[in-house]
Amino acid sequence: MPKFVIEREINGVGNLAASEFQGISQKSCGVLKEMGPQIQWLESYVTDNKTYCVYIAPDAETILEHAKKSGFPANSISAVRSIIDPTTAE
Repeated sequence: MPKFVIEREINGVGNLAASEFQGISQKSCGVLKEMGPQIQWLESYVTDNKTYCVYIAPDAETILEHAKKSGFPANSISAVRSIIDPTTAE
């Protein structure tokens, strides 16, 4: 199944409290459960004003559906073409 990186512009997201991240995560997981196993959230990276979320899904439209149902922005959705790390240099 394809992997995607979703960029979400959320002003001040890096300043949220742990309890706020918990609520956001619970909302996302609830919608994912409703949508079924074809879409999975792997992890997210939080910066000052953006999150970068990694998902597995059949297509970008499924990710947009999750964003809409969750109430989260999905400003950019990019398909992952390759994954590299320091061992790639060996």
